[in-house]
Amino acid sequence: MSLLLALETSTTVCSVALYKDGQLLGASELQIEKSHSSHITVMISQLLENCGQALHELSAVAVSGGPGSYTGLRIGSSTAKGLCYSLDIPLLEVSTLHGLAAQVISKTPNPERYLFCPMLDARRMEVYTCLLNYKMEEVEPVTPVVLDGKFLEERLAQQPIIFFGSGAAKLKPLKQSIDQALFIEDVVPSAKPIGKLALAKYEQQAFEDVAYYEPFYLKDVYITSGSKNLTK
Repeated sequence: MSLLLALETSTTVCSVALYKDGQLLGASELQIEKSHSSHITVMISQLLENCGQALHELSAVAVSGGPGSYTGLRIGSSTAKGLCYSLDIPLLEVSTLHGLAAQVISKTPNPERYLFCPMLDARRMEVYTCLLNYKMEEVEPVTPVVLDGKFLEERLAQQPIIFFGSGAAKLKPLKQSIDQALFIEDVVPSAKPIGKLALAKYEQQAFEDVAYYEPFYLKDVYITSGSKNLTK
């Protein structure tokens, strides 16, 4: 039996979810900016109580590992590591962008026809992004990109791409005339796909080192033009 707690704090969304033996028991979410530090432990406690589970019964904790907000990621990782240390249980990490993509891929008819581009707003015209196929395999790795009209130009000429996430609104005006560029609104980070993706890692025992784990910030990278990889 496994009881897995998932945390998502990489953006303004603060979300927790609980899975038992692969089944979602419940989830709680707040979309209140700067609420993470004051609410996350209360949300965890209430979720466990509402689901009839106890903290000491947890088998592992999964955390959204970034990229995203420096403060949000610190809160999520600190909370996850604190639980893992005190309960002596494993820590699992799932990419924030993969969590976004999982939501869209699972709801897309014939997903093999498309590539999927999750995007998180960074600053000005910059986003954190990657490119995945329907199998959740990275076609292009996670990277910060300053958007312009040539972003993924060659890729779009070959295959339709679905863009989504908080950064997609920046790109949409630059791609409105391209039929191959498709946009989905209101896709926000959630602990539910983080937990679902973490289940496979749990079964494979692909655990993080609790003592040395750090989120994937991408904050110290300064980019002045589009990534060479992601302009193909």
